[in-house]
Amino acid sequence: MPIFFNSLLEQYSVSPETVILLRHKDRRAERGHTPYELWLNDRPEFDAYQRIQAIRNRTKFSRPNYWASFVVTPDGSTMFVGLYAATYKGPLAEDTPSSSNDEIYSAGKHDHYDLQIDQRLEEYQGKLFIKWEVGARGWVQRAEKQNKQVIELRRQDREERFPGFLDFREPLSRINSLQKSWIERLKDAQGVYVLTNPITKEHYVGSASGDEGFWHRWMIHAKTGHGDSIKLKNRKYSGYQVSILEVAGSGSTRDDIRAMEIRWMNKLQSREIGLNL
Repeated sequence: MPIFFNSLLEQYSVSPETVILLRHKDRRAERGHTPYELWLNDRPEFDAYQRIQAIRNRTKFSRPNYWASFVVTPDGSTMFVGLYAATYKGPLAEDTPSSSNDEIYSAGKHDHYDLQIDQRLEEYQGKLFIKWEVGARGWVQRAEKQNKQVIELRRQDREERFPGFLDFREPLSRINSLQKSWIERLKDAQGVYVLTNPITKEHYVGSASGDEGFWHRWMIHAKTGHGDSIKLKNRKYSGYQVSILEVAGSGSTRDDIRAMEIRWMNKLQSREIGLNL
């Protein structure tokens, strides 16, 4: 028997007539600053992001007392992140920079709301997912008119467990969007990695021996598309995937890590059939 979000609201004595549903998905967001990433990594910044709304949307927020906020995850799912008591505070008093991109929220064109998290649905934050119909394009909807079906309720917390260095594998474009705990693990480790390109079927072996380890080295690749590799520079940057081949010991020197890198180049023939020189 399906479960619906309004039934859950009523179970906690929240009338659907007092709730609007917000589905946050900002296509203009900079890498690492999507609504999902803000909520996951910096809750105050997420709250700042959603409490400012354009005046043209004022009628959408005028009646309800609560906002049920959802964010779109990297795989396109709609995840519940909190029930907020919302109070209209008036037009924005001064220009305010956006938390997700380089936009400036202009005074006189945006409203400001006070948002306070309601603890009644706290246990479902980051665990409950609803079906947001494809045809329903509006990102703000009234709960009593849109009784969303709950399609998943996870037991574990929103943050996935780090898979381990040798099982780690992610698209290079997502490195800056990883959970903070994962990024800290990657900053603390050095060693040898491989970039693979599923389109061209080519690979590149590299090493991380500087400050902030793997993460910093990969961010250079993600920013430039090639880092300092001439062969990578001559390729069109297109969705590399990064994996770790070997983690250096805490006492390893730069020369030790360089020797590890050369050994992996030889094993994978990355100079003969890959992108290493």
